[in-house]
Amino acid sequence: MHGSWTTISIGGKGADIFTPDTPTSGRAVIHLHGHGLTTLKDNPAFSKELNDRGLRTVCPHGKRSWWLPEICAEFDTELTPFTYVKENVVAWIGENWNVQTPNIALTGISMGGQGAIQLGYRCGRDFPIIAAISPAVDFHDWWGQGLPLDEMFETQEAARQQTAILHLQPLNWPRHQLIVCDPGDADWIHSSERLASKLYSSGIPFESDFETSNGGHSWDYFNVMAPRVVKFVSEALDAESKRLV
Repeated sequence: MHGSWTTISIGGKGADIFTPDTPTSGRAVIHLHGHGLTTLKDNPAFSKELNDRGLRTVCPHGKRSWWLPEICAEFDTELTPFTYVKENVVAWIGENWNVQTPNIALTGISMGGQGAIQLGYRCGRDFPIIAAISPAVDFHDWWGQGLPLDEMFETQEAARQQTAILHLQPLNWPRHQLIVCDPGDADWIHSSERLASKLYSSGIPFESDFETSNGGHSWDYFNVMAPRVVKFVSEALDAESKRLV
């Protein structure tokens, strides 16, 4: 295993922390997990890439909350997962690694991919770097299936109103965006392509890959995309550092 993983508590909630063998100062990554709750902890593919780039990473445990600015009782009855990441996790990174936004990149897979997009679109100045793998953009399609979404929103339309596409701000978008999805991912490829179309028509720069295929919505695909995603994040952090200077 490259680098090391530990599990700690941030604000009373679990989080997996990755420390590279040689950390690069002044930068960090927040990775948001998917609906299956699997983080990057002990993942060989991502650990290697993060270690090679010296990227310290926090993987907060968010339950099946969709990382939204909505109360999800499974996560917390008073604190939204969106606020938890934006305030608690970011504060922990600042206190322990001396890294602040905008030098914190967001990545995520599936539910977490759309969570990274949500944070980036609603807080573009704080989070100018987002990389989403197989993002569950149209999560409202899962409303009515007995999931926490049903408690979070009274109707499917109420859920749709909180999807990321409807919160894209024309004058405050992340400067670095990568969206990738396996073309065989029946659940999420269409909404990923629709998001890309919206970005393109709005003149907002982004990168995408909807051609690489390796098992659909699966860790086979997620792991194959690790080099592309981590390289993108590292280079974007380089660009932001130069911009700030």
